[in-house]
Amino acid sequence: MFDVKNKWALITGASRGVGYELAIFMAKEGCNLILHSRNKSHNEKVLKEVSQLGVEVRSVQCELSENHSVRAMLNEIDDMGIDVDIVFNNAGVQVAYRPNFYLTPVEDFEISFQINTIAVATICYHFLPKMIKRGYGRIVNTTSGIKDQPEQAGYSASKAALDKFTMDIGTKLEGTNVMINLTDPGWCRTDLGGPDAPNDVKSSIPGVAVGAFVDDTKSGRLLSGQLFTGMSLNDAVKKAETM
Repeated sequence: MFDVKNKWALITGASRGVGYELAIFMAKEGCNLILHSRNKSHNEKVLKEVSQLGVEVRSVQCELSENHSVRAMLNEIDDMGIDVDIVFNNAGVQVAYRPNFYLTPVEDFEISFQINTIAVATICYHFLPKMIKRGYGRIVNTTSGIKDQPEQAGYSASKAALDKFTMDIGTKLEGTNVMINLTDPGWCRTDLGGPDAPNDVKSSIPGVAVGAFVDDTKSGRLLSGQLFTGMSLNDAVKKAETM
């Protein structure tokens, strides 16, 4: 299991839901954090709590639906002089549920792909060469297990594209000590998942984080958060490395 103490992790969508739980969990493991949200003011609560856990922390803002904003955030991080060791591409959007799915507007696909796929790819392309050069890096992209629901076509298609992107790029990382994998927190009671979801958001921990700790050089796996619910981090990593 890799020791993340004093490493730096970027977490997108860190102000609430799964991103918030990730931030607290990683800070407790001694990992320094760059916390992203649409507006820095949204990070105030998690920033304060993470700081109290004794790690270094930075806050950035970015509108993931606008590629120029994504690139500006990445440039800002570079200007900090921080080597990002771990990336959790956690932020995502589910724009609508369309009962009459034959009338799904093209805008559903445009916004879904921009946030759930293109922004993630932009972030990966930015950090992967730096990680490869340093000989270490972990990227965890958040996907979804949703299927058979054309009512959410934009969302599900953008996540399927993310899966393909992640698995394909993972084939190029053998021998680099850089790994890229997928996680799925499951249907949790978050702003995106809604109040009727069966799982408490805390049940996604440590599963959504385990991709940062595995040390077997394997990429392109789906490490579903609910498979590790209630496990210690050490046991979760051991299980993940058999997958």
